[in-house]
Amino acid sequence: MDNSVILKRYCSRLIAIERHAFLTKECYRFEIKRFLSFLETEKKQLCDVNAGFLTGYLMMRRDTNDIEPRSASKAISALRSFFRFAMDERLVSANPADLLESPKRKAVLPEVMDKETVEGLLDVIDTSKPQGIRDRCLFELIYSAGLRVMEACGLNLRDIDIESGIAKVKGKGDKERLVFFGSEAAEQLKQYLSFARPLLAGNVNKSQALFISKTGKRLSRKGVWKNYAKWASLAGTSSRVHTLRHSFATSLLEGGADLRTVQELLGHADLSTTQIYTHVQRSVLKENHRRYLPSLKHT
Repeated sequence: MDNSVILKRYCSRLIAIERHAFLTKECYRFEIKRFLSFLETEKKQLCDVNAGFLTGYLMMRRDTNDIEPRSASKAISALRSFFRFAMDERLVSANPADLLESPKRKAVLPEVMDKETVEGLLDVIDTSKPQGIRDRCLFELIYSAGLRVMEACGLNLRDIDIESGIAKVKGKGDKERLVFFGSEAAEQLKQYLSFARPLLAGNVNKSQALFISKTGKRLSRKGVWKNYAKWASLAGTSSRVHTLRHSFATSLLEGGADLRTVQELLGHADLSTTQIYTHVQRSVLKENHRRYLPSLKHT
């Protein structure tokens, strides 16, 4: 079977059977396309590949592309998935990627902002124009509901119930969940929907997307990142838009919410993913301890 055909069939499996999110599918497709090209360069067939060959391939990637442990882990995950597909297609008899060990990654605490910093960022947004009203509404909603950028961009008009303060979002793996937002986000939504969105949409636009660009099309993730970077710079912060989601989770825990509740609201499949925010809490407590008891020694 030609490698281009193999890659196409593998990508179809990722969506239809394994039901990976679009971004994961694209990441895996890119990794396997690179791997298949390497096989052609080395004049190797899939059936010739063993764990030693894969280890050599990953070492080449490390030396040539300077990949970090996080990227190496993604590459290994893609290879495991691909060889599961190859086994099902009877292209190989075993999965050599199962013998690979993912590199240990250094735990990095997520960046968070306190309430005052978030409010300061939102206040610098120029709401004299429709785009500014949209951005203020968008970032308020992301913070208030703890949304991922892709979840906010994927919202449709029918997904929002302003009176109840509830939204239905589609998260990773197309999993749907209900999220809740506060009164300030509700007020911003009312202003955006009654004034700004109609101006952005125009008279003939029929898009059902909640957040749209100045051309009336669904606002893209890149557009959100670009707009956030502009307002964050004006507010004097180098934070990313995902920091709003981190700040939401940390604020909930600091307010007394339990981990399971935060897990459900964030849409985490595994509780261990949510537990990183408890480490953020500890770092805040340690800093306060150091500030108010400066005579003590800390490790």
